Amino acid sequence: MALSMELANLIWILIATALVMLMQGGFCFLETGLVRAKNSINVAMKNLADFCIAGVLFWMVGFGLMFGQDYSGLIGTSNFFVDETNSTWLLAFFLFQLVFCGTATTIVSGAVAERMRFSGYLLLSAVVSALVYPVFGHWAWGGLVEGTGTGWLAEMGFIDFAGSTVVHSVGGWTALMTVLVVGPRLGRFTSKQKKIHGHNYPMAALGTLLLWFGWFGFNGGSTLAIDGSIPLILVNTNLSAAAGGVAGLLLSRLVHGRVEVGDIMNGVISGLVGITAACH
Repeated sequence: MALSMELANLIWILIATALVMLMQGGFCFLETGLVRAKNSINVAMKNLADFCIAGVLFWMVGFGLMFGQDYSGLIGTSNFFVDETNSTWLLAFFLFQLVFCGTATTIVSGAVAERMRFSGYLLLSAVVSALVYPVFGHWAWGGLVEGTGTGWLAEMGFIDFAGSTVVHSVGGWTALMTVLVVGPRLGRFTSKQKKIHGHNYPMAALGTLLLWFGWFGFNGGSTLAIDGSIPLILVNTNLSAAAGGVAGLLLSRLVHGRVEVGDIMNGVISGLVGITAACH
């Protein structure tokens, strides 16, 4: 019995959702491996807790603000508390967008590792997942459920296929503002400046590979349908990650006189983030 195109699209979105969910584990391994052993449990807790918070608040508030009926190109006003009364497609789309929200939220965790209280981080995660990410997301992706662009950025011609700006830049700018407030780790930038090494680089490298793998769902799933553009999207995604890793390797050798694994990992992730907006 042949699958209908509607069912095939639904299955693809759910597979992509699972791949992007795997990125949460990738972030956890990456960040935990790059901090000192004494802080590894705290970082792991933050990565787990922020997705729990995003899972609840994006369902309650965020999804509606991001993809509800448009109000002046600024926010959505419907689709709060999605449930069995919504269509199967909307439920699958909600799950796919939820893992995007989780990604934007957890980016902050790595930036503030080892220097932010757990309670403060939980509050920040709540604000990002319920307000910051959904509101900006509506500006760029509002109306995506209906296949139209209703946000004010979209109406101006703004294009971000899979989230270089909507997801990664929003998470990055939030992280930057937080770091400016909390400051660097003690002893990092002093007269006796020292580099603080992570305690488990193999774990961090595994996290990078998990992110790379999950990114195929991140970019490929953003088609929201099974179509002929997916192979090219995945090729572009993989090539950008690989080229970023090579660039990191060469720059590491040039700057440090040796190759450091952290520079390769940063190169891979930079390549993935950079290609996400235009991988199609």
